[in-house]
Amino acid sequence: MSTGNLLTDHPELYEERFPDPDRRAARWAEDVLSRHGAGPRVLDLGCGTGRDAAWLHHHGGRQVTGVDSAETMLSHARRRHPGPDHHRADMRDFDLGRTFDAVLCLDSSLLYCHTNDDLTSCLAAIRRHLRPGGLLIAEMRNGAFFLGNTELLDGPRTTSFTWRGTTHTSHTTLWIDHGAQLLRRRRTWTTDDGSAPEEQHSAWRLLFPQELRYFLTTAGFEVLGLYDRPGPRTEPPWREGDLPHGTTSSDRLHLVARLNPQNHLQHGNGESTP
Repeated sequence: MSTGNLLTDHPELYEERFPDPDRRAARWAEDVLSRHGAGPRVLDLGCGTGRDAAWLHHHGGRQVTGVDSAETMLSHARRRHPGPDHHRADMRDFDLGRTFDAVLCLDSSLLYCHTNDDLTSCLAAIRRHLRPGGLLIAEMRNGAFFLGNTELLDGPRTTSFTWRGTTHTSHTTLWIDHGAQLLRRRRTWTTDDGSAPEEQHSAWRLLFPQELRYFLTTAGFEVLGLYDRPGPRTEPPWREGDLPHGTTSSDRLHLVARLNPQNHLQHGNGESTP
């Protein structure tokens, strides 16, 4: 049994397993960017297959740069979702030599920062790449949801889908590593074509709303919004015209923060482009 990541290694499978034909995630991001008056230069941090970045580039009129650590994803993005610039980099420490009006971290990308040092380094890198007053917009799992709620932990869960004549079935188990404050996942893939099973292991940092506020404030950001719904992955999902409401108790968390210009000057920044 291998220990690779089937969906990361095969981006076409990722998009088949997690379809977003209406580009709801990108449209939600554009709505937030527009409501808060963000300029056109956007960095999509953890851009994955690049479909959101491409939509924002072509339909939102944005100048988008995508960053991801997986070359397989970036190659797919360049081939299937062209338009934005794409760069391979570690989100905990990257330097593109320019600044942006906004940084996006969708689909729990920020939660791949597993330790406090990881998150502090990532926020410092984001800060260096934002102009004074620039926005950080993130969408992620909500750590507070797991306080007394075992809905997502009652597994394993089995799902199947067919792609190019082959049926792929995943058996997924989630559990909480309390000491590390991580949501860990073991997923085993099987297919009906006789291939050997593939097992993948992933983990996400569980951040609580007040904890996230503290990290952001310490990094020089002002939190403008922190809410659980609606969003691209909530139920019911976000629709055009929807405004933030609700608490911070559901399974998704949505963040809008602005870089404090005064703090920006104190910490310094990377080279800016005109």
